[in-house]
Amino acid sequence: MDDTYSAYVNRVARLTLPDAYQSQVQHLQTSPKFQRQADGKVATVPFPGYSVITPPLSDDPENAEYYQALADLQRQVCDRLPADLVIPLPPDSFHMTLADLIWDSAFRHAIENPDFEQQLRDRIAESFQQCQPQLAGGPPIYWQTLGLILMPRAIGVCLAPKDEAAYSRILQLRRAIYQNQELIGLGIEQQYHFTAHVTLGYFGTVPDDRSTISDTLNDLTHEWIESNSPQSLWVHRAELRKFEDMTRYDRQPDWPRLEF
Repeated sequence: MDDTYSAYVNRVARLTLPDAYQSQVQHLQTSPKFQRQADGKVATVPFPGYSVITPPLSDDPENAEYYQALADLQRQVCDRLPADLVIPLPPDSFHMTLADLIWDSAFRHAIENPDFEQQLRDRIAESFQQCQPQLAGGPPIYWQTLGLILMPRAIGVCLAPKDEAAYSRILQLRRAIYQNQELIGLGIEQQYHFTAHVTLGYFGTVPDDRSTISDTLNDLTHEWIESNSPQSLWVHRAELRKFEDMTRYDRQPDWPRLEF
């Protein structure tokens, strides 16, 4: 289901072009993962599940400089886009998702089986063990920021691999997960093409007048590329993480992790 290396790079590069922004701004929607309260403050909405991700900023000092630069970009996005459009995520939660697993209603249904979460952790551990000999000990894996990306309910930065080997190794991990028959038996299946990104925020109040949004995004993307900010994320570890909403991703010390 995932693209070849060249197809991936071509596809995601187009997502950061002005034409893409102009098309995507017509389809922005308020995210159901957050709710504005009567006092005007924004609260998270429960959205539980599991993913395999890179460690979030709070547990990834090796990428602290990169994520701090993204936090600066996030502030510019919030300042320069229409008021209340973007609900910013806490920078400590910044990460790159390597494999979506299960979430929301599917997760709530799955945990009616009291053994589900332990079974999920065991199956992910098996997948990590299967692919570790091929993935560990190679050259560092770097993914480079191409620019801002619009999704229907969120905004982030889009990432492309620095070389084909970096892409191939992440695909090997994803295949070990999504082709694990026992995981499939738990209801885990690939539902999306891989589009590597770091989410900066979700959409709150979407304005009727969106005429300036695409130009602002294009300007911000060019400013980022021309800046001296760190441009690359070092993907050095994959971890199974549990979330209750979109602001925090937790793990226990004995949960599966894979060092690249």
